[in-house]
Amino acid sequence: MRVSEYYNIDRSQGSLDFVDVDIINDIPVYIDPGSIRHLDDDWGRECLTMLTTFFDSVLDAVRSREMDRAKYLLGNLGEPNETHLGFSSGRSAGRGFGKQMGVTLAEKLAASQAAQTGLIEDLEDTAFFIGKVDKDIISDITTNIIRGPLITYTRQMAEVFDIPLVEGVESGAVWNPRTCEWEQGYVPLPVADGYKLLLVPKVIVRRDMHLSRSEYYRNHLVPTLQSEELSDPSSKLVRTLKNGTKKVNKFDIQDAYGSTKSDITRESLARPDVYANYREMKKKVAPDPISHEDLSDAGRSPLPDYDTLLQDVLATPTGKADAGNFHRRVEALLSALFYPSLAMPEIEDEIHDGRKRIDISYTNVARQGFFRHLARHKIPAQYIYVECKNYGTEVSNPELDQLSSRFSPLRGQFGILACRSFENKENLLKRCRDTALDYRGYVIALDDRDLTRLVADTLEAIDWVPSDPPPPKPERRPQVYDYPLLFERLKSLVS
Repeated sequence: MRVSEYYNIDRSQGSLDFVDVDIINDIPVYIDPGSIRHLDDDWGRECLTMLTTFFDSVLDAVRSREMDRAKYLLGNLGEPNETHLGFSSGRSAGRGFGKQMGVTLAEKLAASQAAQTGLIEDLEDTAFFIGKVDKDIISDITTNIIRGPLITYTRQMAEVFDIPLVEGVESGAVWNPRTCEWEQGYVPLPVADGYKLLLVPKVIVRRDMHLSRSEYYRNHLVPTLQSEELSDPSSKLVRTLKNGTKKVNKFDIQDAYGSTKSDITRESLARPDVYANYREMKKKVAPDPISHEDLSDAGRSPLPDYDTLLQDVLATPTGKADAGNFHRRVEALLSALFYPSLAMPEIEDEIHDGRKRIDISYTNVARQGFFRHLARHKIPAQYIYVECKNYGTEVSNPELDQLSSRFSPLRGQFGILACRSFENKENLLKRCRDTALDYRGYVIALDDRDLTRLVADTLEAIDWVPSDPPPPKPERRPQVYDYPLLFERLKSLVS
């Protein structure tokens, strides 16, 4: 049974920001620290600070031979069964990282030349050069380190979806990046089927890690070895083709040098610049978040049904009595439409110490597409704000002013005003332009017909028909779709 089913959340995975895991079994996706490193928001930066301070503390301990400290740091990593991510069969049972494995890892790092020489800098590097460490172990360790932010996120989602919290649940070891120590405590958390639950944002999980040992070996280390052999007059691996061209076969490199983790470690230690260059290259390129299709495939969950989500919005009666329903239905639709560009929605988010509220706020994590395009116009957009007006009457200046008053250079100056209909749309669009020209921010107004067009454009771009259950191997499609309507409205504001 999924989280959404257990708590009677009338949503499918596509319109949920968190991974809708089975409360008993695991699903084969992993928390990727490489994805966290590219999150440019407060929550992501908090997680990155924890990852950096923790692993720096571990490396300092092993390099200075403070083994008691290293074993304390790594020995407090437990089995993170509460996220239900990974490969366990049956009830989640922490097949990955346990406490004793932390002690063993401390000993392996202390004995590792890769750790001593600086070849290992970050947690992800251990999967390249330390035996029996792979993506499941990296994911488990990362879960432990960022447990504090995951608790905060879980409580945020619980508030959004009315998930009951149980007081006094043992938090597990929580890393304190200021003291560089582990702390224990009791916190309110969901408890499903007798076990505590931690929800995980979709944007930090993947089916594979951003740093790939096979990619590094195949595309970086092997070509370097080929080049070295070609330049060595005494090489026995060089073959001369009929046209006189000299060549070194990749398979001959593999036979001569090996391809196991110990082989890769040995050859990388002899050529540290090769791995350093690979690592720097990957740091400059943000990984694609897991797609709707991949998450559907991994979790055996249905793809987003945009038509149904739209019809829920359109069927909402106008008026104050259904304003809350309208907010939530708009959020469900936009969360599915704008994923993976927008994440971590908060409904009725408080700002200015609670003196003002925003109907919906999103964290902008876009790496391409419209929401990334905003930066080209120098529009601050770390957070995207949505105000929902379930009026049956005309929307005018007060509604625009209400949304623009939520803007700030630090939080963001772009928002969406979702309304039911406009008696004079041209006049409202002019008011939006006036707001931009007065340096009060950028507002795109969308009515029911506009939302209908957004869905039609998306369906045309991806050309899929939702199915339940999903096909066994969903066809690959673009991660982010351009939204012609949004570009048109933005052009009217900035031109």
